[in-house]
Amino acid sequence: MKVEQIYTGCLAEAAYYIESEGEAVIIDPLRETQPYLDKLEKEGAKLKYIFETHFHADFVSGHIDLAKKTGATILYGPNASTNYDIHQAKDGEEVKVGKLTFKILHTPGHTMESTSFLLRDEEGKDYALFSGDTLFLGDVGRPDLAIKQGEITREDLAGFLFDSLREKVMPLADDVIVYPGHGAGSACGKNLSTDTWGYLGDQKKSNYALREDMSKKEFIQEVTAGLTPPPQYFAKNAMMNKSGYDSFDEVLEKGSVALSPERFEELVETQEALMLDTRSEEEFAKEHIPNSIFIGIDGSFAPWVGALIADIKQAIVLITPEGQEEEVVTRLARVGYDNTLGYLKGGIEAWKEAGKETDNITSITADELAKRMEAGIDGEIIDVRKPTEYLSQHIEGATNFPLDYINTNMNRLDRSAKYYIHCLGGYRSLITASILQARGFRNLVDIQKGWRAIEESKVPKTDHICPTTMSQEVIDAAVAAVV
Repeated sequence: MKVEQIYTGCLAEAAYYIESEGEAVIIDPLRETQPYLDKLEKEGAKLKYIFETHFHADFVSGHIDLAKKTGATILYGPNASTNYDIHQAKDGEEVKVGKLTFKILHTPGHTMESTSFLLRDEEGKDYALFSGDTLFLGDVGRPDLAIKQGEITREDLAGFLFDSLREKVMPLADDVIVYPGHGAGSACGKNLSTDTWGYLGDQKKSNYALREDMSKKEFIQEVTAGLTPPPQYFAKNAMMNKSGYDSFDEVLEKGSVALSPERFEELVETQEALMLDTRSEEEFAKEHIPNSIFIGIDGSFAPWVGALIADIKQAIVLITPEGQEEEVVTRLARVGYDNTLGYLKGGIEAWKEAGKETDNITSITADELAKRMEAGIDGEIIDVRKPTEYLSQHIEGATNFPLDYINTNMNRLDRSAKYYIHCLGGYRSLITASILQARGFRNLVDIQKGWRAIEESKVPKTDHICPTTMSQEVIDAAVAAVV
């Protein structure tokens, strides 16, 4: 028996490869199929099944392409209706792979089709639970991603999740390994652990959602409290996973075209292509193409693309670090942005050699900010961190303007005003500055290294409040104020 977790940190997503006697299963694969094909060839195994725990909202799965290339069967649990061929397993059904057995456990709550897969070893002993987004380490899946207006509420889903956990998961032995669909950083839960696997017994002791003395009413209240609206691309990714999508190979080929500065500019003008700059923060601040948007490849790239670019079919042209062109196209495709038209060959240097203009963003240190505040600052400080980060501690007089909601809150800012912008480390603030600059805001100052530098500076700050001591009412009110 071979069980391997394939973890992708930029999406905080876990896929799984399980093999026995030359037969294999892959659970929740990412969009690109070649790594799985290479793995199968290396192991000399045949892919028998592709298990999907649910219709993923935070990424586009590679199940359809992988099935076409291998002949494997796509398997979902109950309530999964698709536009392509699948095996829809029944609750309690057993599936054989080599000498292993998978028992299908329908565990609705995160979504109605959510299913966990219980792996039994060669001796028939319960060995591991592939829990998808039903059970994470330290948390459970949020119950508000599959709401149908007028049909089902997040409270309904939370109630189903309570029953699923107590009827299907908690009765399992403490030594069963829990292999979840995500780790810390995923927006599919509220407080996921940095661990990517653990034992069920430990979760029974430490996971708030598995408390034995918890009533269903208490569970529903705790699981639904403090939920902010999910990123706008979630529903679109879920639909792609349900309905189907273009071949990843074709998407990669189309997006990996080298463009001259002239052709690059032509696509921006004729196709209304968005210029996406994925270089480092320092490079973008120093020099960039006017009206381009910064979302660096070295940060939480794909989730921020999904949160901020409203049209999933938006035409995109890229300015990338040299040699990372295909990686950027791949990461975009993972969250359903398939309309990349190419990248600027030679980057900014080629753009300048063609005689074209560049722009920049003013950037200062936290110490310089402290000096300006002491002298009487000539603008407004906006903190683009999340509401809970802001509540924990912030610069005196700063306004919370979370990047997550910039597209809906743009009318709160004045194009004639001056804004000093910061986040935690400098990534989100520069994204914010690039978006504002592209929309006509010219008097912007980015604070280098964000709150981490501010914390060590003489910038006046409010008292620190531990997030765990904040009342839910305070958190909900802060969220409501910026949503």
